[in-house]
Amino acid sequence: MFSKSLISCLRPSATLTSRRLLCSAMKKGRAPDMAEVRNRLREIVGASTNWSDHQQAMSERVSLSSTLARSQSELPAKSMKESFLEVHLPLGSEPQLREKYLTFHNTVRFGRILEDLDSLAVLISYSHTYNPALKRSPLSIVTALVDKIDMRQHVIYPDCDIKFTGHVTWVGRTSIEAKMHMTQYHNGAYSPVLDATFVMVARDPENKRAAFVNPLRPEGPEEEEIFKEGETNRSRRVELSTASLLKVAPTAEERKIVHGLFLNTLDTKTVSFRGRVLPPNSVWMEDAKLKGLEICHPQERNIFNRIFGGFLMRKAYELGWANACSFGGCRPSLVAVDDILFQKPVEIGSLLLLSSQVCYTEGKHIQVRVHSEVFDPLTRQHNTTNVFHFTFASDRDVPNIVPRTYGESMLYLDGKRHFNQTVESN
Repeated sequence: MFSKSLISCLRPSATLTSRRLLCSAMKKGRAPDMAEVRNRLREIVGASTNWSDHQQAMSERVSLSSTLARSQSELPAKSMKESFLEVHLPLGSEPQLREKYLTFHNTVRFGRILEDLDSLAVLISYSHTYNPALKRSPLSIVTALVDKIDMRQHVIYPDCDIKFTGHVTWVGRTSIEAKMHMTQYHNGAYSPVLDATFVMVARDPENKRAAFVNPLRPEGPEEEEIFKEGETNRSRRVELSTASLLKVAPTAEERKIVHGLFLNTLDTKTVSFRGRVLPPNSVWMEDAKLKGLEICHPQERNIFNRIFGGFLMRKAYELGWANACSFGGCRPSLVAVDDILFQKPVEIGSLLLLSSQVCYTEGKHIQVRVHSEVFDPLTRQHNTTNVFHFTFASDRDVPNIVPRTYGESMLYLDGKRHFNQTVESN
């Protein structure tokens, strides 16, 4: 969470870049809303709201390659203040907007919030790389990873205004970490709702190869600490990737857990490796799945003519929530989102297959993994595009999830790892 001192320090001087990037809202004397954020993103890259014109605009971006920096040293260092943005979501004052975010149960659709966070993270990154000498940015900035979203409260009111703030907190050569904070006005004051950390990557105008971004220049001890935390986050991500169960064997302790699960399901009457019995208050992992299909239409495209990452997150979240709801027998609340990896872009026209799996449970908590892949009906090939991890909480204890195969056991351990990380961070 950002400290109040840092936010108050960032906000006044943020007007320089923010005013240029969101001048239409500033002229009206108010903070911009999410519609203005998305309009500005289209202006930055030269995208069109019209599908046919959009394709032509994207082909014209090829000529912008000549304005790319050949090394990071060519780019001026930027401060955290220059990327600070504040954006409002006026759910309280605009009933028509509220309809878009409303659920049947009179709560806020969190999938819509994910879409807004994704758009804001992109604009924050463009604020950091802003060059006033260029009419359009030659960079294609896309979401690489949702590192973490921590919920500070589980209730989001559908008729109260929301405020997003955020800025760049760490920069590599071609990657950017952006942190965002969401608050909601209730009972006369803004109170924290969530904190989110996104990792963005910069690529060339054709979105084919990596491109350099401006280095970050921390100012003062508090910003130095934030930058160091970004370095720590990067090291943690590298360590977790190296220790992935898709690459290395489970630890000795994890192997004991898997064997314990196996022993707990043996049929004592037959004493056979094949005879398996489900323990009381348990569910086989294979029976805790929920799947969905999306046809990716042009309406859901982003500014680079691919399917909007926020749309993918919304669909994955809603499927994961539905699975947790079915499994726990109640309406679960979101605790955290972490390690959403964007492996490949999703092209318009794709058949997107979503598969959610309850992979770990503990007490009242349900860990859900959602795997998305595109299916080519002509070649019959499946290609993974995204993996999502959600932690939900029920209002009652939930059944234990029990793996039957070795592959399911690895999913169980992976889910346990993500759950433990959520518990440790909270």
